[in-house]
Amino acid sequence: MVDRAFRREGFGEVVTCLDARDALADFAARPPDLVLLDLMMPGFDGYELLESFRRLTADTDYLPILVLTADSTMNARLRALSLGANDVLLKPYDVGELLMRSWVLLDTRRKFAALGAAGR
Repeated sequence: MVDRAFRREGFGEVVTCLDARDALADFAARPPDLVLLDLMMPGFDGYELLESFRRLTADTDYLPILVLTADSTMNARLRALSLGANDVLLKPYDVGELLMRSWVLLDTRRKFAALGAAGR
């Protein structure tokens, strides 16, 4: 459902991984422009996957990671943010809000890249 909404709104290639190992392999093979990360993944701790994505991202790159979670505790949100998430959205979420937050994160990524290209 979410991937269809992203395609409908004009996002480019949308890749869905249901397994953390597949997500890591795909991440290494084709670095994404944006990561939507559900903390509840089968067979893997979402926090560990978040840390792995950050380790695989160069310090000079801005890779936005938006965490999705049903855990409404402040501790869960703070932990995700401290491990490198750029934003946290609680489930159940509104798809429109998810899309808008994603556009904002991608716009920040484009601006970051433009500054880097300009040598700033």
